Amino acid sequence: MNTLLFLGNLGTGEIIIIAIVVLLLFGGKKIPELMKGIGKGIKNFKDGVNGLEDDIKGTTEKIDNK
Repeated sequence: MNTLLFLGNLGTGEIIIIAIVVLLLFGGKKIPELMKGIGKGIKNFKDGVNGLEDDIKGTTEKIDNK
């Protein structure tokens, strides 16, 4: 089970073809912008998860101290 369910068995050739298609569709100037947006989205998601974990820990500590 080392493969992702929706990807199957992708080889190097398939990955190169996908990269070329993405480059043709979006162009060289748009790809860095897309990656920057994805990176910001992932960072915001991680910050949100960490904030929830902190809230849960704070609530459990308040309960334990009572």
